[in-house]
Amino acid sequence: MTSTQSIAVGGAPPAPPVPTPFNGRLIVGLLGVLIAALASGLNNRVTDIALNDVRGVLGMGFDEGTWVRAAYAAAEVAAMMVSAWCAVTFSLRRFAVAVVLLFALLGAVFPFVQGFNAIIALRIAQGLLGGALPPLLMTVALRFLPPPIKLYGLSAYALTATFGPNLAVPLVALWTGPVGWQFVYWQIIPPCLIAAAMIAYGLPQDPLRLERFRQFDWVGVLTGCGGMAALVIGLEQGERLDWFNSPLICVLLGSAAVSLVVFCINEWHHPLPLFKLQILARRNFSHGLLALGGLLTVFMSGSMLPSLYLGQVQDFKPLEIGPLALSIAIPQLLAAPAAAALCNLRWLDSRFVMATGLALLVASCFAGSFLTSDWGRDNFYLLQAMQALGQPLAVLPILMGATGVVQPMEGPFASAMFNTVRGLSTAVGATVIEVFIAHRERFHWTMLLDRAGNLAGRLPQTAVGARLGSQVHEQVVVLSLADAYLLIMGIALALVILLMVLPVRALPPQSVFIQPSK
Repeated sequence: MTSTQSIAVGGAPPAPPVPTPFNGRLIVGLLGVLIAALASGLNNRVTDIALNDVRGVLGMGFDEGTWVRAAYAAAEVAAMMVSAWCAVTFSLRRFAVAVVLLFALLGAVFPFVQGFNAIIALRIAQGLLGGALPPLLMTVALRFLPPPIKLYGLSAYALTATFGPNLAVPLVALWTGPVGWQFVYWQIIPPCLIAAAMIAYGLPQDPLRLERFRQFDWVGVLTGCGGMAALVIGLEQGERLDWFNSPLICVLLGSAAVSLVVFCINEWHHPLPLFKLQILARRNFSHGLLALGGLLTVFMSGSMLPSLYLGQVQDFKPLEIGPLALSIAIPQLLAAPAAAALCNLRWLDSRFVMATGLALLVASCFAGSFLTSDWGRDNFYLLQAMQALGQPLAVLPILMGATGVVQPMEGPFASAMFNTVRGLSTAVGATVIEVFIAHRERFHWTMLLDRAGNLAGRLPQTAVGARLGSQVHEQVVVLSLADAYLLIMGIALALVILLMVLPVRALPPQSVFIQPSK
């Protein structure tokens, strides 16, 4: 069988699909997919942040809570690898509606589940369904949007990485405060029901393509999804179990390394792979994956670090931190379309737009490195303003450059690869920042306790335990977070260097036939 015949039997057409007329009904369907993707992201972030508040209600200790988080994250990344394949096989509309409704159903029953094993099983199922939704948003944007507004559709996809995560903190404050902890899980029900109705109404119905199972990539699913799940769990549990001193972590990370090597070899030769690795030869696509992974870590300087400081040093509650998170989230509704409008200008090189966004992120991190224990919430608003502008300016050119070298029939492959990198990078970035902060805290504890020991001998004993210990802990947190700002600033500077050497200029979409770049 020739390569062309293999593609045809596998169900991927050798020619680009016939464009669907863009009309109001289709817009409704696209908005429905956007709402579903945002609900998925909110469910992930809100349940993670609220875990300390609800695990006591669910009868779990700290260790059990870490496994609940790891199970969801691993399942989410695994689902991102196969979501686009399932959407093509079962039809986009049918698959999206089924996933959204099941996702809402599991959220409805979760507060009533008893027992650790049952909770883990349900979180794995939620992760699989939640992880399947973000790739669908990129898939529909690439497939249905006409060239003049394609970047605005990609800006909607960018909102799932910039708007959703920053909306999580105020929602946690609302659900765990005056409303009720059950809404941590029930919050997805209304948007999912609305999204399912909009998708069913607006998206066209494709035929079932079950013949694709004849060439289903079983090896890719087992090695890719299994390897990614093992890697994410190993990263999530590594610091708690002392990394390579734990046999479990050694097995997880070792099996992940072997599985992912086999996965890459299999995907290169498979006639209908989950990932089309040949696309990586296009410089803009490779740059997009690398830059997206780094940016998701950089974005944590606008959400994770201020929340840690205000919570641990200033003893702020989530309700008090909420306005700071909203100062990034709300402007995204205007900043993301504005960034798309800039990238749509043919005379403006999108690489300069990205460089501007990265410069704002670098400046925000540099300012954050001067953090002291005298800072309050108001001191962060200038940093948050730079984040609110810098995030969409940095991420939209990445999406434009990467998707501009993807031909229409390659959209599902690009969506699977982009979203898997996104899910994995979130886990890797959070682990890197948390491990870095933990090690810097130990370093600063040692340094400050040496100085405090000399000071303690000259203080009354009643003041030593209470005042000195509290002050040392406060300074340890402040110094560690300031170091974390510098680390993230270094990552952003590395992305600037990568921008100067790897991508070529990408022009705004002009026609449905997109020519691959160099």
